[in-house]
Amino acid sequence: MTDSSLVSGYDAVFSDLDGVVYAGPHAIPGAVEALGRVADSPVRLAYITNNASRSSETVAAHLRELGAPATAANVFGSAQAGAELLAAKVQAGASVLVTGSATLRAAVEAQGLVCVDSAEDEPDAVIQGFDPGLGWKDLAEAAFAVGRGAVWVATNTDMSIPQARGIAPGNGTLVAAVGAATGRVPFVAGKPEAPLFTTAARHLGVERPLVVGDRLDTDILGGTNAGFDTALVLTGVDTPMTALAARTPERPVYIIENLAALFVPYRQPVWDGESYSCGAASARVDGSVVVITGDSSDLDSWRAACAAWWAAYPEVEAAVAPEIRWSVTPRS
Repeated sequence: MTDSSLVSGYDAVFSDLDGVVYAGPHAIPGAVEALGRVADSPVRLAYITNNASRSSETVAAHLRELGAPATAANVFGSAQAGAELLAAKVQAGASVLVTGSATLRAAVEAQGLVCVDSAEDEPDAVIQGFDPGLGWKDLAEAAFAVGRGAVWVATNTDMSIPQARGIAPGNGTLVAAVGAATGRVPFVAGKPEAPLFTTAARHLGVERPLVVGDRLDTDILGGTNAGFDTALVLTGVDTPMTALAARTPERPVYIIENLAALFVPYRQPVWDGESYSCGAASARVDGSVVVITGDSSDLDSWRAACAAWWAAYPEVEAAVAPEIRWSVTPRS
């Protein structure tokens, strides 16, 4: 790793999993090798996941099967973050109704809290995380306790989860059911809220992590909410176009092709008084149009376009896709 590489400016890399490390059952090409380089450097490595039903060791074992360096100590899930968030909001030894997996229950018990099984036990708090075995009776117990004023924490609010047969309801839909019944809103630990990221930073003892993810609405927004720099990696969901159109808190600091790009210098767009230039590409804004001189397949063109558009419209509350006009002849 050279002093000028992107990652050298940070003391940790906080990596998302799906879309960054792997896609389906397979590792993304080059990802395992790049993660190995991070692990062999002074930069700390952490994996950040909203999954609250799998333990850190289970996730780490899966990563090791793919060839990535991982232990339970550097995997941070929303169950752990949720339990620690809850522990900060109740007294030591408080009783907690756990609506979720055995992993979530273990995380709560690790905080010295007492797990109960029913709202009739008058729990001080409710923590809610995904588990495929949850049913109406479980949600009803949670609603009874939340409705009576128990502190309420949700591990995450993902509305959907991908399954082999299609898209299924996620924890967010179950949380929404309890919210609809009680009129209350929970504290949330997972992405895109800050606690999951700050939990990882606290445990690793780092102050300047780089959050790397493929989703603007979870990874990038979550990193921003935690006050950390972010890098959008283009191996998953979001694209240069969705990054260009993103609302302000979902705009990444960096846009990179893949994890290997952490180990090369990052070309920052530069304002020359008329346009933003990046490598051989340049971009300027004319009203609601971004005029790009460059090649659409060149990431520098998109970096220049983002810099120009974001500078022209720094505070955007909703995603707005500008019109783009291309000039295929790059500047010399």
